[in-house]
Amino acid sequence: MSISDLSKEHIQAILDGTKISWYKDRVDAWERGERIAPVTIDMALTTHCNLGCEFCYRYLQKNDYYKITKDHMTDFLDDCKEIGVKGVSLVSDGESSISTAYRHTIEYGHSLGLSMASGTNAYLLKGDLLEAVFPKLTYLRVNISGGQEDRYNEIMGAKGDAFKQVCENIKSMMAMKKAGKSNCTVGMQMVFKPDYEDQLIPLAQLAIDLGAEYLIIKHCSDDEFGTLGVKYGDYEATYPTLRKAEAMSTEKTLVKVKWSKIMECGETGAIRTYTNCYGTPFLLQISGTGLVAPCGMMFNERYKSWAHIGNITESRFKDIWQSDKYWAVVDHLANRKSIPGAPLFNAQTSCGTLCLQHSCNRALDNHIKGIKKIIPEYGDISHKEFV
Repeated sequence: MSISDLSKEHIQAILDGTKISWYKDRVDAWERGERIAPVTIDMALTTHCNLGCEFCYRYLQKNDYYKITKDHMTDFLDDCKEIGVKGVSLVSDGESSISTAYRHTIEYGHSLGLSMASGTNAYLLKGDLLEAVFPKLTYLRVNISGGQEDRYNEIMGAKGDAFKQVCENIKSMMAMKKAGKSNCTVGMQMVFKPDYEDQLIPLAQLAIDLGAEYLIIKHCSDDEFGTLGVKYGDYEATYPTLRKAEAMSTEKTLVKVKWSKIMECGETGAIRTYTNCYGTPFLLQISGTGLVAPCGMMFNERYKSWAHIGNITESRFKDIWQSDKYWAVVDHLANRKSIPGAPLFNAQTSCGTLCLQHSCNRALDNHIKGIKKIIPEYGDISHKEFV
């Protein structure tokens, strides 16, 4: 199923919302206090990268480094399959395509019946590597925040042939799809800061010219200290250009702004309506060091004393997931039971801006409060395994 075949509601669920409604059975089990498996695990295979994007959040996530190997990933994926994980997305805090475990992870995860996805700058995705992994992926999202070579190089810390190579690689992906070699959804994603406004129209046109199925334009996350200096109050002035970019959508290429998050930005970031984090047991994040922590923001060493649960290079993931420590962290974030010595948690004051779990958190919070109950969905939808 391609993006163009989906209803507007399903497009919203895929690109600008949460698919938690397709897992109402897991929501019910969670409400009963049962230990549920994550629907989705968002992770990286390394914390290194071959580019140097100026907006990159990974610099704010540093923790003790351990190398993730093919053997680690074989064990990890076996455990995911056993406990009921549905999708594994290689996104998180590093460029996974540079890892020697990248190809094996995608091929082996696919062979187990897991839905595999990759967010990547796509510089290395060519030739034999592309031929091997592309048919095994549910979606591939190319991270690209400039539509013109000079600005691409400036924003993404690139040089040489990077821009041209990435464009050629996307063309190759679309040619493989046209030839029937893969059903993978190919999208492009712009991490958008207000001072990148000049690149909105050129990037939308580039996505159309390359034949990508969508371009998603999303906010830039910052930590709770505003380290990256994102000027959230300046987003509103860019709304006319954002709408103009969306209006460029064609039958083949959807240009979509993540309005649900961008329009929730105040002067300092997200205006959360919830105080508890409920999303972690449904949507877990793992660092490219192998660290299991509730979310990407908490990869940072300052959370080590209470939020760093374990490491998949040292312990089996299923043992980490079954551990009392894992569920103590989950309960602490949900304010069900506090961890002795850990700081009190309030999502409105303790978190960085617009986290990965935000949409899931909002839906679960509204459900718990009775504001909007989660109603089970049963229809088919692309990317369902990525909640």
